[in-house]
Amino acid sequence: MQERFDVIVVGAGPAGNAAAYTLASAGMSVLQIERGETPGSKNVQGAILYADALERIIPTFRDDAPLERYLIEQRFWMLTDDAYIGSNYRSAAFNRPPYNRYTIVRAQFDRWFSGKVQQAGGLVICETTVRELIFDGERVVGVHTDREGGAIYADLVILADGVNSTLARKAGFHAELQPKDVALAVKETLFLAPEVIEQRFGLQGEEGVAIEMTGAITHGMVGTGFLYTNRDTLTIGIGCLLSNFVQQKIPPYELLERMKAHPAIQPLLAGAELKEYVAHLIPEGGYNAVPRLYGHGWMIAGDSAGLVNSVHREGSNLAMTSGRLAAETAIALREADRPFTAENLSRYRRRLDDSFVMKDLKKYRRLPATLHENPQFFTTYPGMMNAAMHEFITVDGTDKKSKEKAIRRSLGERRGWFGLVGDAFKLWRAFE
Repeated sequence: MQERFDVIVVGAGPAGNAAAYTLASAGMSVLQIERGETPGSKNVQGAILYADALERIIPTFRDDAPLERYLIEQRFWMLTDDAYIGSNYRSAAFNRPPYNRYTIVRAQFDRWFSGKVQQAGGLVICETTVRELIFDGERVVGVHTDREGGAIYADLVILADGVNSTLARKAGFHAELQPKDVALAVKETLFLAPEVIEQRFGLQGEEGVAIEMTGAITHGMVGTGFLYTNRDTLTIGIGCLLSNFVQQKIPPYELLERMKAHPAIQPLLAGAELKEYVAHLIPEGGYNAVPRLYGHGWMIAGDSAGLVNSVHREGSNLAMTSGRLAAETAIALREADRPFTAENLSRYRRRLDDSFVMKDLKKYRRLPATLHENPQFFTTYPGMMNAAMHEFITVDGTDKKSKEKAIRRSLGERRGWFGLVGDAFKLWRAFE
C-alpha cells in the first residue's frame, strides 16, 4: 500500500517549518522530511530572528521559543588593518516589547519550530534523505527516500532543502549554482559568561547587540563579517563570494582567524572559549538568480529558491515568509478544490511578488554585479574613510582649513575625482 499525503515538505529549516506548520494547522496531511539527526542539526545561520515573519505564523511564539537576546543596538563598522570607522543605532524603542529582532541558536530554534509542526498534526521524520523526486509525466507526485520501500507520494511537494538543493538541480528546476552567486560563510560560537558579555557590550539583562562589518577583513573580496551577542555565547563569522575564495586562494578559516585578530575585535573576544565551528553556503545572486519557483505539483521556498537579501543580511524572514506563502497557496487551492497544476501554483509567485520578499530583492537586483565588478568598495573606500577621520580628529598643530584641504587632496589622489563620481553613480544605480 502506498504511503500518501496531501503535501510533502523537504527540509526542516525556517522555510520548511513555516510551510509544514501552516499546512498542518489548516488540517492538511503533511509529511516533513529532514536528513539531519534532529530538525536543525544540519542548519547554520548567523543567527538573527526577525519577529514579524514568525509572528505572522505563530503569534504567541515569544511564550516558549528558545530566544537568546533581543537586539537593542545595531553597529556598522568599516575596517582597515588597524582601525575602523562606524556608526551605531541604539533606541529605547527597541527595549520595549514586543521586540523586533532576536539572536537565536539555530539548532535549538529549529527543534522548537519542528515541535510546533508536530503539535499541529504534521508528521516529521529525520535521518532520511530524499534522493529524487517521483514524476508522472511532467508532474511531481512524490519522493524517493533512502529508507526501505522509500517511495512516498503526495499531491504536492515543497522543496525547502537549502541553498544547494540537489533535488531541484536533478529535476532541472534550476541550473548549477554559479560561484559568483553564492557566498561561503564560516562562523564560530564562543562561550563567554553572560555578565562579561553585558559588561563588554554595555548591556543589561536580555539586551543584545549586532555588529556588521566590511572592509579590510575580507582582503578585497566581496563579503561581510558579523558579531552577535547571545545569552552566554558570541557568534562571530565572515562570508565572501565563492568565486573570490577560488581566485584568492585564502582558506575561509584563515580569513576568520585574521578577522578575530583585528585590534577592534580581539578585545571583544578575550577569554572566550570555542564551542562550535561551522561553514555554510549562502545564495547571494539576488533577484536575477532566483529560479522558477513552481511547476506541476511542486514549489520551492527559502534558500533553495535563492531568497536572501544580502544587503540587509536578511534570510530567515524571507525563508519563513516564502514557506508560509507557499503553504497558503496550497491551502487556498485545496479549499477551492483546484488541482496543484503549474497554472494554479503560479499564485505563489504572484504572492511573493506582492510581498516585501520580491520587492526588496528587485530593488537591489543590480547590486551583486556592481559589487562583484568594483572591489574598490571593499578596499579603497574603507581606507579612505578611516584615513580622513584619522586626519580630522588628530590634533597636531595644523589648522583645520589645511586639514580639510589635505583630506580632499587625499580623496582625489586615492581614487580620482572622476572615479569618485563614477562610483557614486554606480551605487546610486545599484540602490535605486
